Amino acid sequence: MQKRWKILDADELKAAALHESLKINTTLCKILVQRGLDDFEKSKHFFRPQLTDLHSPWLMKDMRKAVDRVLSAFSIKEKILVFGDYDVDGTTSVASMFQFLQKIYPAVDFYIPHRYREGYGISKLGIDFAKENNFSLIISLDCGIKSVELIAYAKTLGIDFIVCDHHLPDNELPEAIAILNAKQKDCNYPYKELCGCGVGFKLMQALSEELKLNDNSYLQYLDLVATAIAADIVPITGENRTLAFYGLKKVNENPCAGIKALMQLAAVQKEMHIVNLVFIIAPRVNAAGRMDDAKKAVQLFIEQDPTKAMEFAEMLHSDNTDRKEADSSITEQALAIIESDIALINKKTTVVFQEHWHKGVVGIVASRLIEKYYRPTIVLTKSGDYVAGSARSVAGFNLYEAIHACREHLIGYGGHFAAAGMTLAPENVIPFSSAFERIVAATIPPELLIPEIIIDSEISFAELTPNFYNILSQMEPFGPENMRPVFIAEKVMDTGFSKIVKEQHIRFSVRQNKIAFTGIGFNMSEKFHLLQMQKPIDIVFTLDMNEWNGEKNLQLKVIDIRFSE
Repeated sequence: MQKRWKILDADELKAAALHESLKINTTLCKILVQRGLDDFEKSKHFFRPQLTDLHSPWLMKDMRKAVDRVLSAFSIKEKILVFGDYDVDGTTSVASMFQFLQKIYPAVDFYIPHRYREGYGISKLGIDFAKENNFSLIISLDCGIKSVELIAYAKTLGIDFIVCDHHLPDNELPEAIAILNAKQKDCNYPYKELCGCGVGFKLMQALSEELKLNDNSYLQYLDLVATAIAADIVPITGENRTLAFYGLKKVNENPCAGIKALMQLAAVQKEMHIVNLVFIIAPRVNAAGRMDDAKKAVQLFIEQDPTKAMEFAEMLHSDNTDRKEADSSITEQALAIIESDIALINKKTTVVFQEHWHKGVVGIVASRLIEKYYRPTIVLTKSGDYVAGSARSVAGFNLYEAIHACREHLIGYGGHFAAAGMTLAPENVIPFSSAFERIVAATIPPELLIPEIIIDSEISFAELTPNFYNILSQMEPFGPENMRPVFIAEKVMDTGFSKIVKEQHIRFSVRQNKIAFTGIGFNMSEKFHLLQMQKPIDIVFTLDMNEWNGEKNLQLKVIDIRFSE
């Protein structure tokens, strides 16, 4: 697939001034300036995050109300229910808050809604469970900000809510005792991008300060917070960076029994990074809710006994194996449907539907299809008497608006810029597909249908030294708004030793002037002919450390190549 290359600019004067104060490689200074780290103090906080950098939880609107309501529940011996969503952010939020409260107060339990029986967020079944079991305070985590009617219903039953959420609030807010959400218009909390688990962490921090507990009473859950930050794809900047930095430290040095068990099952040998939390821990946790019941993900995270934790981890591991099989099989079937119909191949959208596809993986399949056919994609399946589906967008295109424009064909829908879900009647699948294609074709700029590679900076092979890599590594944890830097090296020649490995990857051996590097380019075999022509090429890559037989060498992780101009 052809890709667009976009090389970012940096303010040369600011980069030079930063180089003067930091005394590190100029290219790295340019990247820091691009990321808003344009002076010594900002760079110091970035490279050396401290837990003392965390903001006071009391800056968050309604924090005093939330803490007072929890303390009131303690004093009159009310039962507290910790309620969270079925994804990684929700289950880690619930596991940390439940354990924190349980250590200081016995009358606490937790509730995770069933993905298919109850759907996303606060559920009527959950509120009824609270009423039947005499819970009079619910602390909701990673959900609740949009649950106006359900929280009003709870109030009629004598149940109060404290909402800890990070999703964008609507104009009408629920009648909760307290709403902790930094995205509220009148909330002065300095950092707006916490995930749900991060908001719960701030409530634990405030309660800990109020009750004069040891800091470890809430800091011990940083491994769960880091897992949520990684999985929920929130920016790894500011406070999230500090939480992720120390959370990863705990994952690598002293993780909870549940995370440790998942790492053992995945045969983790090396140091864990954010990317490992995203691709090793998160899929296994999410699989519990996709394939079965996410309650066992919380049970895994709160289990202290390593043997029992391993039992729960094996259940999640098994769910993930089932998820992978379903995902792989459905992707194969969906690609066959597209490839068998020339009309589908030439469209600006992909909409595919089969009644028997597993509802829990249609969103993943939509993402897989975008890897092959880069365009807004919807995968639909039967759900009871209706059809339900998940949609994924391409970078820069507002998917939610396109679906909103087709709402006459839908029973319900929700989502955001990049991803959405919908429900419709079976007879509306074809009219909806046609309307979606028509809207997207009329509104999507042609360049958005070609994937874009954002390149941080041009670089020469001469700059790629162990010292350069050492400083680059200190920019971790990488993630949204602090991605692993992508470089371009121009006028590079093949040494003659590059080769195709395992039929689909390229093992690169390239030189620029007199400096040679090896590298790996996954799924790039169709570009091998460019190397064989012995012409200068431009090469886009990230820098990696390869360990083999006890030896460490810098290597290029190649993303794309093309002939030099």
